Amino acid sequence: MKKRDNLTLVSDQYEYTMSQVYLDNEMQDTKVVFDVFYRVNPLNSGYSIAAGLDEIIDYIKNFKIGESEKEFLRKLGFKENMLNYLKNMKFTGDIWAIPDGTMIFPNEPIITVRANAIEAQVIETALLAAFNHASLITTATKRIVNEAGPRAVMEFGARRSSGIYASVDSSKYGYLGGCAGTSNLQTGYEEDCKTLGTMAHSFIEMFDSEYEAFLAYAKSYPNDSVFLIDTYDTLRSGLPNAIKVMQEYLIPNGYKPGGIRIDSGDLAYLTKEARKILDSEGLQDVKICVSNGLKAETIRDLLQQGACIDSFGVGDNIASPMALMGGVYKLVCVIKNGKQIPKIKISEDPIKTINPGFKTPYRFYDKNTGKAIGDVITLQSEIVDTNGYTLIDPIHPERQKEIKNYTVRKLQVPIFEGGELVYENPSLKDRRDYCISEFETLYPEITRLMNPDKYIVDLSEELLELKTSMIKEKREAIRALKR
Repeated sequence: MKKRDNLTLVSDQYEYTMSQVYLDNEMQDTKVVFDVFYRVNPLNSGYSIAAGLDEIIDYIKNFKIGESEKEFLRKLGFKENMLNYLKNMKFTGDIWAIPDGTMIFPNEPIITVRANAIEAQVIETALLAAFNHASLITTATKRIVNEAGPRAVMEFGARRSSGIYASVDSSKYGYLGGCAGTSNLQTGYEEDCKTLGTMAHSFIEMFDSEYEAFLAYAKSYPNDSVFLIDTYDTLRSGLPNAIKVMQEYLIPNGYKPGGIRIDSGDLAYLTKEARKILDSEGLQDVKICVSNGLKAETIRDLLQQGACIDSFGVGDNIASPMALMGGVYKLVCVIKNGKQIPKIKISEDPIKTINPGFKTPYRFYDKNTGKAIGDVITLQSEIVDTNGYTLIDPIHPERQKEIKNYTVRKLQVPIFEGGELVYENPSLKDRRDYCISEFETLYPEITRLMNPDKYIVDLSEELLELKTSMIKEKREAIRALKR
């Protein structure tokens, strides 16, 4: 087994077979523009969150075909001209991206790549893998954190992720999405974020009694004792034993009791009953944490039922949410002799017909509230009017919004220019703080869990006209072939 010290070949083979054809036909220097975008928000959400840019930056910076990779490609049948080309290849193009932590919406370009045909083609899989995984985890986390309100959410999902590498990334993007910390030590080590961990049921089973387990733990961690109380019987065994350790060991020795955690059963009922018992024993400051397959909807329901919960531990539905981000990488423009030639893919399914051309997404913000009003995608050469604008939903044109008194923000920022990194990637903590502030720019109608309102992403008149004319032209050409 080869060590994964070079991830350059995180690429689907067809990207290299197409590149071989480009080279054979002397098309390797043709400049192209690709967009990364997605079509539908995951999890029935009203929004998504951009993430994965740090992974993309590392991949592009370290792109290199070494001798062993070259030999592997030779065995697959790639020609010597291709192998010689790849041997000296590094990324020399330009990349623009919406920064990690930014709220994003369907069909707008999140990442734009402008490079020669082969460079742009072979990086497709890595870019999509990074964007799709990171954005899904971050979005799923934010929905959970939003439902928890002021209560802390801890990320417990490393063991539920799809592999060792993914476990670190899942924990990282869970933190980016707003978790207070993670149980994953590797993520804490790499990213300098808060880590936490207490005990498992197996720890309690190791001792002759539940009380002995709790007491032993309290003696080792007197300043941070959180007891898992549902191993045998939550209210008749676990909670009384935890209270006994608090009252007979922690408090008499000058320590402040920490809390209890419940990982099974009817969490609404159990937490309400536990709160009553703790308060009756004078332990009002003892916190209650719950876990057990929690998702945003579960947390919402628990709190609506009056559950007495101070914090949540969430694993599965952060590390492995049951959804897909669905990001795609599509050619939108070819540049020949300095001239931009827009490209379009048309589908019988309207949602899969792409927006052609070299584009830029912008966001409008209300000057009075600071809230995001809507986005518009323009051709790269266009200038957005700052005095007044009519936002129109291109799918449902009857949905229109006249706006004034707004500011405009270009969403994408330069990441690579001529192959050189020009973007200073913020720390994970700074990206997390930015994500929190970005989320606050969305209206509650967009962020609500059930039936969120649809955020308008408009197409400029020039872009809409280009798209309409290209669709008409392609369809007329097809009809001509059938005659």
